[in-house]
Amino acid sequence: MAKSNGGIIGTSNPTSFGQNVITSKTASGTHTMGTATGWAQVLIIAGGGAGGGANATGGGCAGAGGGGAGGLRNLTLAVQPSTSYPLTVGGGGSGVATQSGGSGTASTFVANGITYSGSGGGGGGVGNPNTPVQPKALPGGSGGAGGWGATGAAGNSGGYTPPEGNTGGSGGGSPSYAGGGGGGATAVGFSAVPNGAAGAGGTGFTASTCFPGAPRTTYAGGGGGGGFPPAPASVGGAGADGGGTGVRTGTGNPGTANSGGGGGSGGGTAPSTGGNGGSGIVIVKELNRANGVWSLKSQFGAIKNGTWPKLGINVDYLVVAGGGGAARGGGAYGSGGGGAGGFRTSFPGGTKLFVGASTPVTIGAGGAGESAPYGCVTTRRSGSDSIISTITSAGGGGGGTVGACSCTFYPGNAAKGVPGGSGGGGGAIAPSGAGGTGNTPPVSPSQGNPGGNSPAGGGGIASAGGGGAGAAGSSPPGAKVGGAGGTGSANSISGSPVTYAGGGGGGGTNWQGAGASGGSGGSGGGGPGGAGSSPGPTNNGTSGTVNTGGGAGGGGWSAPCCAGSGGQGGSGIIIIRAPGPSNISASPGTNTVTTLPAPAGGCKVATFTVSGTLTVS
Repeated sequence: MAKSNGGIIGTSNPTSFGQNVITSKTASGTHTMGTATGWAQVLIIAGGGAGGGANATGGGCAGAGGGGAGGLRNLTLAVQPSTSYPLTVGGGGSGVATQSGGSGTASTFVANGITYSGSGGGGGGVGNPNTPVQPKALPGGSGGAGGWGATGAAGNSGGYTPPEGNTGGSGGGSPSYAGGGGGGATAVGFSAVPNGAAGAGGTGFTASTCFPGAPRTTYAGGGGGGGFPPAPASVGGAGADGGGTGVRTGTGNPGTANSGGGGGSGGGTAPSTGGNGGSGIVIVKELNRANGVWSLKSQFGAIKNGTWPKLGINVDYLVVAGGGGAARGGGAYGSGGGGAGGFRTSFPGGTKLFVGASTPVTIGAGGAGESAPYGCVTTRRSGSDSIISTITSAGGGGGGTVGACSCTFYPGNAAKGVPGGSGGGGGAIAPSGAGGTGNTPPVSPSQGNPGGNSPAGGGGIASAGGGGAGAAGSSPPGAKVGGAGGTGSANSISGSPVTYAGGGGGGGTNWQGAGASGGSGGSGGGGPGGAGSSPGPTNNGTSGTVNTGGGAGGGGWSAPCCAGSGGQGGSGIIIIRAPGPSNISASPGTNTVTTLPAPAGGCKVATFTVSGTLTVS
């Protein structure tokens, strides 16, 4: 029955207001939860196994197997505020000359009377084709790999669901005599290539999506197998995600400390020793969470006390504003290229943005191009801002026009480029067309660069290019050729590199002689400037590419009659990259959400090409 306050009867459930604080433990001890933490996500990674060594018993030797990664457990546990929890960080296994590698030791976290454990990685097997009973690879969190002609050992020694690791790879036969790669947290170790290289370690776990700011991006990769010097193609296998690389001769490379990586195996010369396994780590993320059924009174009290978690997540962002438009050429002059839209991003490695349950997204439009008779302009041609939450990228500045007269925005000199995310290029007119300043308003890191300056002079002067995210716009290289737009900036937040926010090229002119080209547009969607050539479409500046924030190309001039129109700036774009476990959506339907494949860890990428809403549920 509902209470008189309109609430719902239910069990009393503690909230967790841990603020997603992440703590990495590289040595055994305790972790004390915050004063309002009720739930924690705990990543437990055991020590990796050592690689195997070569043994010359019976006159033979061969590449040994790589060590298996330490077992990896990713758990969500109920905890008590201000309470200390014991934990153990497992050590890596030791390499032993002419023997199988030693296994790593377990890492543990104790909560609610239960010991949660990741099993140590298995040691790699010995490499020797003539040993009657060849020492085998050892099982573990992830299994060690087999030496010459031997199979790898099993992973998931703890029998957990989901499994804590994978099986090691198998060694190869004659004539390569190479070892296999140790198993990793997310993939089996690679077997040796017939007549070729030793096996690589199995891939590890990408932690950066769930544990941003952890000491490493990836953990618990397998160690590489050992090669055999007499066989030219039998080279050591690569280690993966903290795993050590195997060698052709000598001691294998160790796994990276506090990664849980397996050790690389020793080479196929005796006696050799495998590399030590990497030690483990325990990473704790104190969650924002509220489970169960709550009365309205209890919920109100938790909110009042600051212990009710806020629905939302930390995300990476790319915010590009609309590029600046450009004016029409005329009177023997070309016009300046538009500046690129402001370019701001947290990816990779920057400070993430917290977004709540519903966040408006504004995509800035590109600035309009001018096609009216040349002269003073009465409206700005700058692009519009792109905005999400507290991040605003400023629209690119419009390119400078032609004509010496008093205008609304630049009294006495309409040729100045307009300031913006990146500044517009200066137009051609006496006294001179100065480029607009970039990074306006100022932010850190800078969101853009200034436009180029157009020199003073009489008839027949081309104009400068607009600034880009990666470089300033260029001044005209000669009296008639337009200046190039500044280059844009590449970013891989979407999963592959894409270049955005290039500046527009300045317009050219053919006054008193042969025609000349407009300036090239900057990489990242900047439009080329119009040419100073025979009258026709080539006199028009090219618009910036949509959804890149590229600046527009300035209009050119062809004597005796024809001015080219200025292009329009390219519209902006906003891309959000969220951790894989997140549930996000983007509206309206023209905006999209995709899931990235490995090794990006299943991150969700929301791409906004029009204004809309980002929803977290």
